[in-house]
Amino acid sequence: MCYYMIAPKCLKTESMKVYSAVKEGDTEKARYVVSMIVGRDTDVIDEKGIIKAAVETVAENTSDGVTAPIMYMSLFGAVGGFFYKSVNTMDSMIGYKNEKYADIGRFSAKLDDVLNFLPSRITAVVMIFSSYILGFNGKNAYKIWKRDRRNHASPNSAQTESVCAGSLDIQLAGDAYYFGELHKKQFIGDDVRPIENEDIRRVNRLMYMSSVVVLIFGIIFRITVFGGILK
Repeated sequence: MCYYMIAPKCLKTESMKVYSAVKEGDTEKARYVVSMIVGRDTDVIDEKGIIKAAVETVAENTSDGVTAPIMYMSLFGAVGGFFYKSVNTMDSMIGYKNEKYADIGRFSAKLDDVLNFLPSRITAVVMIFSSYILGFNGKNAYKIWKRDRRNHASPNSAQTESVCAGSLDIQLAGDAYYFGELHKKQFIGDDVRPIENEDIRRVNRLMYMSSVVVLIFGIIFRITVFGGILK
C-alpha cells in the first residue's frame, strides 16, 4: 500500500517525455506532454518555457509526490500516506483560483498548505544536502533558498523550487498563463546561465537523491520509534 503513495518513477517518466520531445525538436509534442503534468497554459510557451515548466514540476513534487508521503507514512503508517495523498490530489484537481473551482477548491488547497508546511521545508534542507552529494552548487542552493523561498503565492512551493534553481544555477518561475489569464509571479533564482534540456535530467537526479535520503531517515525513525516498519 505504501508503494503506491510515492511517485519518483512517475515524475521521472513524465518529465523525461518532455526531455525527449524537446530533444527531437518537436515543440508541439513537448507542449502537449508537459501539459499533462502542469496546470498552466502550455500552448503559449516556447521551448525554454516548456523546459522550465518540467523542471519546476519535478522540483515542487519532490516534496508533494515523494518525500512528504514518506514522512507521513513514517509517522502514521499507510493510513497517513493515504490521507496526505487524498488531500494533495484534491488540491491538484480542484484547488484553483477561478470562478468554477474557487469555493469547492479552497478548503483542499488550504489543508494541503497546512499538511505540506513542515515537509516542504524539511525537503528543501535535504535537497541542499543532496546538491553537495551530487556535485551541484550546494552553496548557491542554500543562498537562493534563503532569499527566494517565499517568492510564490503558495507558502510551500518555492521552498523546493528555490533550492533547485540555486543548485542548478538557473532561474525559475516568472509570469505564466492559467485558463487564459496572465498571472504575475516573482522569479526564483538568478539567471546565471540559460536553462537547457539537460536540466530536466539534473532535477530528476536531485529528486531521487533527496528521496533516498528521506527514505533512509524515515525507515530509521520508524524502526527506532515504533520498533518496526510494518507495525
